[in-house]
Amino acid sequence: MLKRGFDILASGAGLIVLSPLLLGIAVAVRVSSPGPALYRARRVGRFGKEFTLYKFRSMVVGADRRGPGITAAGDSRITGVGRFLRRTKLDELPQLINVLRGGMSLVGPRPEDPRYVALYTPEQRRILEQRPGITSMASLTYRDEERMLSGEDWERVYVEQVLPAKLAIDLEYAKRATLWQDIMLILRTVLAR
Repeated sequence: MLKRGFDILASGAGLIVLSPLLLGIAVAVRVSSPGPALYRARRVGRFGKEFTLYKFRSMVVGADRRGPGITAAGDSRITGVGRFLRRTKLDELPQLINVLRGGMSLVGPRPEDPRYVALYTPEQRRILEQRPGITSMASLTYRDEERMLSGEDWERVYVEQVLPAKLAIDLEYAKRATLWQDIMLILRTVLAR
C-alpha cells in the first residue's frame, strides 16, 4: 500500500513537472518522422495480464510488424530522434501514465513482450507476481542491452542468456525490496549515463 501511494504521488508529480519536456519530445517525434508521438505496445503485466505500455515512438510506424519485439544494435527501424530518445531513456517517460493508472510501478521488473513471456520457465513466471516497473535492478544492470544484441544470433543470445539473467536479478531483488531500496534504485537510474 505504501509503495502504491508513493507511485501515485511520484508519477503524478513527475507528469506535471516534466510536462514541458514531454510536450517538446512529442513535437520532436512528430516533426522528425510521420506517425504518432506515442507508441502503444502490448506487454505482459502482473499476474500475466496483458496491458498497453506507452512510450515515445522511437521507430518508424509499423516497425513492430516488421521485426522482432526487441531491438538489436544498429536496427534500421529506429529513427534519428528515436536513437537519441533510446540512448537517454527519455522514450520511457510516458510510462509515468502507466504507473499513475496502476498497471505499472516506478520500480519492478520490466514488462516483457508476450512472445518472450511464453518462453518463461515455471520459476521465471514467478516474476509475474510483481507489478512491472519503469526501472529495475536488471534494467539498470543491462542498461546498454541493445549493444549486446548484435550479430546473426542476437535473438538467441537474448532468449538464452540476457533474458534469464535479467529475470534472475529481478527475482532476487523482489525477495528483499523495500521502499527505501526502490527510491535508491530510482536515483541510480536517473543518475546513470
